[in-house]
Amino acid sequence: MQTTQNRLATGKKVNSALDNPLNFFTSSSLSARASDLSGLLDSMSNGIQTIQAANNGLTAVTSLVQQLQATVSQARADSSSGTVTPGTATVLSGTTNTSNATNNKMTFTTTAGVSVDINVDPGTTAATMTGTTTAAITGGGGNIRITSADVNSGAAVSVAIANGDTMAQAVTKINTALGASASVQASLDSTNHLVLTSTTGNNISITDAAGNANGTTAELGFTNGQSSTNGVVGTPLTVDQIVSAVNSSTVLASQVKASKDSTGHLSLQNLTSSAITVKGITAAAVTGKTTDSQTLAAGSGSGLSTVRQSLLTQFNALRTQIDQATGDSGYNGVNLLNGDSLKVNFNETGTSSINVQTKDSTGAAFAINSTNLGIASSTTGVFGDNTQLDSLSTTLTASLTTLRTQASALGSSLSVVQTRQDFTKSMVNTLQTGSDGLVLADTNQEGANLLALQTRQSLSTTALSLSAQADQAVLSLFQ
Repeated sequence: MQTTQNRLATGKKVNSALDNPLNFFTSSSLSARASDLSGLLDSMSNGIQTIQAANNGLTAVTSLVQQLQATVSQARADSSSGTVTPGTATVLSGTTNTSNATNNKMTFTTTAGVSVDINVDPGTTAATMTGTTTAAITGGGGNIRITSADVNSGAAVSVAIANGDTMAQAVTKINTALGASASVQASLDSTNHLVLTSTTGNNISITDAAGNANGTTAELGFTNGQSSTNGVVGTPLTVDQIVSAVNSSTVLASQVKASKDSTGHLSLQNLTSSAITVKGITAAAVTGKTTDSQTLAAGSGSGLSTVRQSLLTQFNALRTQIDQATGDSGYNGVNLLNGDSLKVNFNETGTSSINVQTKDSTGAAFAINSTNLGIASSTTGVFGDNTQLDSLSTTLTASLTTLRTQASALGSSLSVVQTRQDFTKSMVNTLQTGSDGLVLADTNQEGANLLALQTRQSLSTTALSLSAQADQAVLSLFQ
């Protein structure tokens, strides 16, 4: 009766491992997993809200871009402004590009005051060589030779490495032998491997000195005679490459046209009604120097009408709202439209999850803003030229396509998280039901059992009472 009463009081038939070890521990395991999954539901809910916040931002930005497109269409329909006739082309008298790794840019200052850099020399990629050993020198040490084209006039530099030297000591000795100003220097990476770097891009080789049989080079993590192969010394861009770089700029597309004339000279033409300054060129050549500059003559054409001027102001105001809308689209410190990454775990071990992030076609993080959408601040030159307005309309159409692609990707991620949230809720319910089935008592059965026990106890008490009365009656006969 006590056992039955305990089951009815707790609602469980298994209250401890003593009652039924198998059921008790199995139920505990199922309940623990159900609890872990329940904790993940909050994370999933936050993830859903974060994605929805980003989607709200995309909806707002899409609406703003559509308004920009409508503004451009209205300006295009206004016939009171004529087109701008491009300014006289500035043709360099030579075909030379004398830029280098230091002086390597052409800078266009557009009619809106925006500076656009065009790299005319790729610069230099450092040559590096990394060892594979982190231990100290234990083979006796010896001399090594390091050779690079611009170190010691191309002659090998000898470095004495002693037995017992650590990698850090080897770095010090190598740099001392090379000289502090040498273009080749030694260092240690984060895993204590020896790294040789040539800042000029010239290849480096390392060998054991003649007669050194101890293989010191190998102990430093290199093979005897190993050379770096990844150094690249940049060469100035050709006229064709410069033309391609200028014309592929989304900001300059409606303002400057580059071409190569029949004699191979670089030609630059101003497509707007305001003068444009170009740094990094002289009348004779591309130099890449900020101290050299030329002015591209402004085009000719009627000024903006009141209608187009008003629409231009409206366009730039709407463009500003794009960046403000994306900046306000965060949730709980995460803004997917700024390129932030959101990870949502779907199971208690973290082996099932999803990473949500706005990405470009290459898979790199992509922030949604006016710059990345190719929407530049517009100018009177653009709004005064129907051809440039058509080009701007095409850019806005491409921006809308990008926004719809991003919205589709976010929608897909949101659907996945919502599906896994529903699945997790079902799994929690299944696990809890299974756990309860192993330990919960059947109250109807236990109640009936208690009634039977109470009836049996009552009958036993009554029988004992009757027996005692009979004994007393027999005793009374002898009195």
